[in-house]
Amino acid sequence: MPRHLALGNGTMLVNFDAELNMRDLYFPRVGEANHILGHRNARGVWVDGEFDWVHSASWVRSLAYEDETLVSNVSALHAGMGVRLEITDTVHHRENLFLKRINVTNLHDADREVRLFFTHDFCIDESDIGDTSLYDLATDSIMHYKRNVCFLISGLGPEEGIFQYATGTKRFGGNEGTWRDAEDGWLEGNPIAQGSVDSTISFRLYLDGGEAASLDYWIACGKDFEEARRLHRLVRREGVIKLMEETRIYWRAWLDKSPWDFKDLDEPVVQLFKRSLLIIRTQIDQDGAILAANDTDILRFNRDHYSYMWPRDGALVAYALDKAGYTELTREFFEFCRRGVSRGGYLWHKYHPDGSVGSSWHPWVCDQSPQLPIQEDETALVIWALWHHYSLTRSLEFAEAMYGQLIKPAGDFMCGYRDPVTGLPLESYDLWEERRGVFTFTASAVWAGLVAAARFARLFGDDRRARKYEKVAVEVRAGILNHLYDTAEERFVRGVSLVDGGVVPDLTLESSMYGLYGFGVLPADDPRLVRTFEAIRAGLWVPGSVGGLARYEGDYYFSRGLPGVPGNPWIICTLWLCEWMIGRAREMHELAEAKALLEWVVDRAYETGVLSEQLHPTTGEPLSVAPLTWSHSTFVSAVLKYVEAVDALEAKARLADAWDATTRST
Repeated sequence: MPRHLALGNGTMLVNFDAELNMRDLYFPRVGEANHILGHRNARGVWVDGEFDWVHSASWVRSLAYEDETLVSNVSALHAGMGVRLEITDTVHHRENLFLKRINVTNLHDADREVRLFFTHDFCIDESDIGDTSLYDLATDSIMHYKRNVCFLISGLGPEEGIFQYATGTKRFGGNEGTWRDAEDGWLEGNPIAQGSVDSTISFRLYLDGGEAASLDYWIACGKDFEEARRLHRLVRREGVIKLMEETRIYWRAWLDKSPWDFKDLDEPVVQLFKRSLLIIRTQIDQDGAILAANDTDILRFNRDHYSYMWPRDGALVAYALDKAGYTELTREFFEFCRRGVSRGGYLWHKYHPDGSVGSSWHPWVCDQSPQLPIQEDETALVIWALWHHYSLTRSLEFAEAMYGQLIKPAGDFMCGYRDPVTGLPLESYDLWEERRGVFTFTASAVWAGLVAAARFARLFGDDRRARKYEKVAVEVRAGILNHLYDTAEERFVRGVSLVDGGVVPDLTLESSMYGLYGFGVLPADDPRLVRTFEAIRAGLWVPGSVGGLARYEGDYYFSRGLPGVPGNPWIICTLWLCEWMIGRAREMHELAEAKALLEWVVDRAYETGVLSEQLHPTTGEPLSVAPLTWSHSTFVSAVLKYVEAVDALEAKARLADAWDATTRST
């Protein structure tokens, strides 16, 4: 199931599902490696001889974050047992520590002993071969380790630390795991196991009738025993509450760095904007990789995941973060791209968080001829976003470092990788990574990338390249207007195929025509673009109560193929329509539809504020991965553009009022 809570600090990321199971733990890189692989790390409760897992249907659970911070606010109630849990989780903003406090309330009048159980199903370095789990008396902890990864797990109740423990074999030799040992409320105390192993620990609390007490629990992540023990000692010395409070303060300060004025936007939109920024931050590795998503539930569908850095996604996320004022964060992303650019000047399909090239399904050969296995918009959008970054920071030294190793190679590649007849880019894969051709979105991105490269060239006195990039940009734009606009349909087409010196149009309605406006090829009110968006809205809006915009006609990815439904609604695509509406507005009332689409997104988020990739077209159920970084960044971008539009319209109204006052006085 998708991840409802994401907590992280740039080197450590922890995800929880809706049933309060920890499903992912990434360390020491966000997105690499996942030491849980989606297995269930569960919580259990024993009281009065009865045991139940918190993920069972007997519990009523509520999940949320505390306002404006990366600290959870979770509760679970078991009416039959008469137990309520109030849970606070976080990953420390600086140290690689997962911290948990559970407040346990005895809802019965009688005095009772309550035992809490925690299971640990790790596959260190994404393998269950050669792991060790052991109980360490010196630290009163369970440790799991392999090579350069060590997890130290401990806790402290009102009167004592760990009550009981068990280590053992899981999913091998007929053994299910030590979680089975927990279900009678008693752990057998095996002190060490190796191979495919897990562990379970328990704590006990003695509660009077109606009384509540708290239990602290933590996981310290280190490269070896001593580093994990150092963090363990830090928790014992400072306490979970103090470390949590430090983290609250840090993230609230991080959010408050920019003085936003949200105009007439309602509070739920404002809160999702802030939540989106925080969730985006959890998906970014300290070395610059902006990960698409870290929800390993997707492994069930194709044995791969979204824990990669796609340069296109990263560039669009970086654009939104820069617009929101987080330029110091995106600088590392551009450094990552500089390190990853190929000798040919293009960026590959996707990358692992460590900078190595990721998996791909784009072939290197077609009809016995070589072809580049790339999506050219990924290269172009990084350069486009980099100019936006420079325009905000004016960091000349950083831009100069990027120029020779990233901007020039990419600019030269975009100039050379073109069809001489149409002036358009040569064929590459589309932004959805599904088909090869010459696409309007890609061509628009290449135009924007060349314009940005030309500006950088002018900035550094490279006049020859500046003229070259400017000339090619003009030719690409002319190719877009001449070959990607269909006069019979009176709208732009998704793309064309280059066949024997001619072009064959693809008339499929496609939401990514947004690129024409989003990257500046045409203004929002250009009649050709207006007709295009009107056709998109008419043909791709999902009918019924769910609503939202599909990617394109006949979309098959996670699609149910329902009659009369063009495809599943996507958060990103719906927000593209919203942004175009914002750009087209010339009066305040014309922003109403755009504002309604922002509220549509809020209504389709999880209760925690997490946004998925897409939705079921009739139930509204989130589909594919969640959280999707791109969904959150597009929401951030759309909100900021809405606020800018209101600002501009208010300024226009003030100017008109001043003019009226002047003319009346004369």
